[in-house]
Amino acid sequence: MKHLILITIVFINFTFKGYSQTKNDVFNKANTILFLGDSITYHGHYITFLEAYLSIKYPDQAFQFINLGLSSETVSGLSEANHAKGKFPRPDLHERLDRILNKTKPDLVFACYGMNDGIYLPFNNSRFSSFKNGINWLHYKIDQINVPIIHLTPPNYDKDKAYTTVLDIYSNWLLSKQYSANWKVIDLHWPMQDFLDQKRKTDPSFFLAKDGIHPNKTGHWLMAKQILLYFDNNDVTNIYNPENAFNKMKNGLQILNLVDKHQNIMKHAWLTYTKHSRPNIKAGLPLADAKQKSEALKKEIKLLLK
Repeated sequence: MKHLILITIVFINFTFKGYSQTKNDVFNKANTILFLGDSITYHGHYITFLEAYLSIKYPDQAFQFINLGLSSETVSGLSEANHAKGKFPRPDLHERLDRILNKTKPDLVFACYGMNDGIYLPFNNSRFSSFKNGINWLHYKIDQINVPIIHLTPPNYDKDKAYTTVLDIYSNWLLSKQYSANWKVIDLHWPMQDFLDQKRKTDPSFFLAKDGIHPNKTGHWLMAKQILLYFDNNDVTNIYNPENAFNKMKNGLQILNLVDKHQNIMKHAWLTYTKHSRPNIKAGLPLADAKQKSEALKKEIKLLLK
């Protein structure tokens, strides 16, 4: 209910400034699409769903989806004193963003932060300010290179009410930036929460994230679905799991499997190539070798698209 009130309030003040360039114009002009985020993006199933779906639907458009999500990362720069049992602090996007942008040269950036940024503590204005400052900094950095950025609200949290409220607040603030600053924002948080609430009316044990944090495949599909709907792919409106989505498409599940293999090769190669500060992340192949393996998979995909 709180999010409906917020949306109603900001809608009253809505202006069409900033929408002269349509959302689809932004997407259609993008070939290299960069995803930034924490472990949810690192796991990357929603990116795999997006790439597979769009590759099938728009086979003539040469997309390059680069996943540079990093487990444990924040944009707020905060970390718990005992994070990872005291072995290392949370990585901070500030440390690696310049390298990423210089080496990937994206045409479009998606950013999904928030889940880790309140460091799993009850709401606190200082931590909230750190999150807002980090998001504003990220937006400014991308804006400075004249590349569109689309912010994604964090997926819902499903463990304790205190931190659930934190992510509700962080998500609502991001949504408000659509109207206060003409930002492009896609809401993942509230559609996922609404879906979960509806399911639990008939099945109290239903979950989207077993640990309350990391969405399962259904959760990642809901994330991908909101992005697809934002770009007017309305044929996914009534599809609530990836199997149903790709079963409806010619060779859909085979293509999805190949895209998943390609994404796993390339994300580790890109993380290694751009460098990061987090221990225990699988080292990737040298980028040239990874691209060679990826091209072989893409050739298989192209044959299936005919």
